[in-house]
Amino acid sequence: MTRYLLSIYQPDATPPPEDLATIMAEVGALNREMRDAGVWVFGAGLHHPSTATVVRAQDGEVLTTDGPFAEAKEYLGGFTVLEAPDLDAALAWAGRLARTLRSLPVEVRPFVDERPCDEAADGAAESAAESAIARG
Repeated sequence: MTRYLLSIYQPDATPPPEDLATIMAEVGALNREMRDAGVWVFGAGLHHPSTATVVRAQDGEVLTTDGPFAEAKEYLGGFTVLEAPDLDAALAWAGRLARTLRSLPVEVRPFVDERPCDEAADGAAESAAESAIARG
């Protein structure tokens, strides 16, 4: 199984509260269906980009600034992480999510490595050690 990120992009304007309530109820039902199917790993909505803090290293200093990193007409409004046997299955779930969200696009991207970073680093160190031993 491969992990996929389903990124939900939304425009700066939000739908009216009555529409949003209906959409969120439908998203909740779809999330339950994904959980029941055993593909749902994690998902969440995000606050507006104006609540973001950007952290960057510059000239040996760590700087923080308010607001989003980049100006955009659309922003990441939420996401779902799922495990699917292949891209076609992930795209099928993304299509259902896109229909539920009406006109909002959903980007589907596979994760590079499914192991947590510390496990990936340990694996790389083991591979390097094995290569060194093999070279003698």
